[in-house]
Amino acid sequence: MKPSEMEHALGSCEFFKLLGKSEISEIAKLCQTMHYKSGEYVFQQGDYGEHIYVIAQGRIHLERSVDLGAQKGNVVIETLGRGRVLGCWSTLLNMPHILMSSAVCQKLTHIVTLRGADLRKMMIGNTELGFNIMERLCYLLRDRLQAAYGAMEKI
Repeated sequence: MKPSEMEHALGSCEFFKLLGKSEISEIAKLCQTMHYKSGEYVFQQGDYGEHIYVIAQGRIHLERSVDLGAQKGNVVIETLGRGRVLGCWSTLLNMPHILMSSAVCQKLTHIVTLRGADLRKMMIGNTELGFNIMERLCYLLRDRLQAAYGAMEKI
């Protein structure tokens, strides 16, 4: 993925879309691109998480394995597509974290990925940027929790 494509993916992402071009360019320098085939996992529930992922193209099921005794299986929390973000948010708080869900690609998927610790350093150095990202994180986590509760009601 070209740097301009990576910047476009970040700039149109729900998490970074309110940031300025120069901030997006700086964040893009921290990123890599990854490509996944249908059925491949970006990460699995129980893995140690340290990355944040932006879907540049494709579709991912965010799912959780559940074991309720007589009922076992996977519950899709949400289906995420272009411009959506997922990953390990606690790395922005400088805390280790075990992932509570899995991300399974539903078709060929291109992802922009960055280490949360690297973004945290940038946020500390630029408090306005840090505030904007943390504010977006609050909204994102609210939406993800609502989706998880909705998925639990289907069990």
